[in-house]
Amino acid sequence: MANTSTRTLRLLSLLQTHRYWPGTELADRLGVSVRTLRRDVDRLRELGYPVEAQRGVDGGYQLAAGAALPPLVIDDDEAVALAVGLHTAAEGAVEGIAEASIRVLAKVAQVMPARLRHRVEALRAMTVPAGWGSPDPAGVDPGVLTTLALACRDSERLRFGYTAADGRRTGREVEPHRLVRLARRWYLVAYDLTRQDWRSFRVDRLTAPEGTGTPFRPRTLPAADAAEFVRAGIGGLPRPYRVTALVDAPAAAVRERIGRWGTVEEVDAGRCRVRMTSDSLDWPTLALGSLGAEFRVLEPAELVDRLRDWAARFDRAVRD
Repeated sequence: MANTSTRTLRLLSLLQTHRYWPGTELADRLGVSVRTLRRDVDRLRELGYPVEAQRGVDGGYQLAAGAALPPLVIDDDEAVALAVGLHTAAEGAVEGIAEASIRVLAKVAQVMPARLRHRVEALRAMTVPAGWGSPDPAGVDPGVLTTLALACRDSERLRFGYTAADGRRTGREVEPHRLVRLARRWYLVAYDLTRQDWRSFRVDRLTAPEGTGTPFRPRTLPAADAAEFVRAGIGGLPRPYRVTALVDAPAAAVRERIGRWGTVEEVDAGRCRVRMTSDSLDWPTLALGSLGAEFRVLEPAELVDRLRDWAARFDRAVRD
């Protein structure tokens, strides 16, 4: 039987799924008697966890929402996901979120084991965001992502199974270069050793990746960056817009709000030039509108039309 502290953490982990647990099933999971389970539940309540109990033959336990947030128990993959998400929020321009994200990230990093910090830093360093309008995708195992990221960072060859669009499955051995987030999906950009050429692989079609232990000397990618390489290889994706605008605000103030999403060049003390690349014109519209300053679009002409469309809809929204 596990010691009391280990067993209590295991009980907490089960209850944090927020499902209803019959008492006998929960006791069996922990390898204890129903009486010992009751004592463990009382111990969690003393620590501030609001565990609800239902008495009777079908009695059981469920973790409820409380008045305060008690300590949480998370596994390795959840810890990596949490840290990467906090890094993203800390670097963002959403007012009121960045500072809190930095504080939480500092607390998480302080207690995170070295093996997890290793995974987090590899995933951040080896991922190329494709710009505005590329939300974080879902449905990909974080363990697979960190395996790929570590291989990219360490320049180690990879083996994996791959399912093509037509359903044909093949084994691949590659020299991984970068991970790219684009159009709600993850892609691995790598040099395919079998086909002797560069390829981009959809990560959701990739199975059982593992490092071979064989290092390699990185090759020169035949594109400006990994995101451009993926775009060029995928038919049907919108080509990115190149946006340039002149903003009547100091460069430092504009850079603080939207500098992560583009480049900000000072024109003079009160004006700056903003350049950004986006798959959608809505994101630059939102970014420029959030500055609270006058601006003029220099390119593209389509953005001017989009602004007129937004302006007309906003005008209709405020009419009596």
